[in-house]
Amino acid sequence: MARRWLSLLYVQVLIAIAIGVALGAIWPETGAALKPLGDGFIKLIKMIIAPVVFCTVVHGISSVRDASKVGRVGLKALLYFEVVSTFALAIGLIVAKVFQTGSGFNIDVAQLDAKAIASYAQRAQQDSVVGHFMAIIPNTFIGAFANGDLLQVLLLAVLTGFAINALPEKGRLAASHVVDGLAEIFFGVVKIVVKAAPIGAFGAMAFTIGAYGIGSLLKLGELVATFYLTSIAFVLIVLGTIARLCGFSILRFIAYIREELLIVLGTSSSESVLPQIMRKLQRLGCAPQVVGLTVPLGYSFNLDGTNIYMTLATMFLAYATNTELTLGQELTILLVAMLTSKGASGVTGAGFVTLAATLSVIPDIPIQALAVLVGIDKFMSECRALTNLVGNGVACVAVSAWEGELDRTRLRQELAQGPRSHDAEDIAPLGRPAE
Repeated sequence: MARRWLSLLYVQVLIAIAIGVALGAIWPETGAALKPLGDGFIKLIKMIIAPVVFCTVVHGISSVRDASKVGRVGLKALLYFEVVSTFALAIGLIVAKVFQTGSGFNIDVAQLDAKAIASYAQRAQQDSVVGHFMAIIPNTFIGAFANGDLLQVLLLAVLTGFAINALPEKGRLAASHVVDGLAEIFFGVVKIVVKAAPIGAFGAMAFTIGAYGIGSLLKLGELVATFYLTSIAFVLIVLGTIARLCGFSILRFIAYIREELLIVLGTSSSESVLPQIMRKLQRLGCAPQVVGLTVPLGYSFNLDGTNIYMTLATMFLAYATNTELTLGQELTILLVAMLTSKGASGVTGAGFVTLAATLSVIPDIPIQALAVLVGIDKFMSECRALTNLVGNGVACVAVSAWEGELDRTRLRQELAQGPRSHDAEDIAPLGRPAE
């Protein structure tokens, strides 16, 4: 029995996280030195994300002869993302105002180490709103894959999918067969890489605790606790309500994707489980075409955890620096965050950069105040990634139901049965049954 449990990937990840935390707490220097393990796993995942997303989106579009259906699914997904993202941003803002998180902190900006946030501030200044959206267009076709920019890859995948769809039937089938063959290769690589998840989780957690220590978490515990509780409430209430309207329990859904959640917890990156979550959503009864378009799109446009963090952290810094904001400035924060959050990837640190970009348009809040968050951002990024993952999963099911492409019977059966013990080994291209 013990051997069977230890063979499960999520159990291995859980054990690795616990060992990493203990190592980082007892031997901080050793824990901090293990950073390459976590970074290496993230790089392994990132190297395969772009081709996986490309193949799945192209497959989803090219397999639907009715081009208007693809556009309809995309528009429904974007509408859903915008509504739910706005809820997340507003909730973060409201919670911060109600509890006035950061009030009494009395940060003296002059005594902060501005060097700690120099790189983030520089990147925020370079990424104007117009430049941010212009960056969607890659310089070259191959350049999008080389940079690993999901938005650029999505653009190329959509164009390629429609191009294949416009071919004569013989050419369309031949091109689709090539894409499916490539997908099988890339998903095969994912099967191999995902087995290293426990090592990546161990290294990432050991580094986090060793480099920043539990003390950094306790020092700004009020903000961390508020963010985690707000995110949990958002998942249970907002996403839970959406799930209930779609005919399933949010708690059962969370239990179903527990393996992916544990990997995200260890790596602080929702991208680390993109192929697995897409496969599981298809198994839950979501149409392959909807999964192939909605999930990759959601990784850039539906970042609920990042949205909550941005407004909550911005207001925290305002209270902490005794900066009084007008209603107009608060609404500006909300509107700007709606733009800057789009396109932020699921990788650790992206939320911190988008926060710096948001602060750059509210000069009353000194951007140097970001330095107080550097030590705890790693802890915050874990919650952001977890919330983003759950939000994108629920979004895919919701859009599938809205489109009438959800097998509700299969959804209930799968959630009642729970995740299969061989899920980590059972990753197959979308639209094809797992072997």
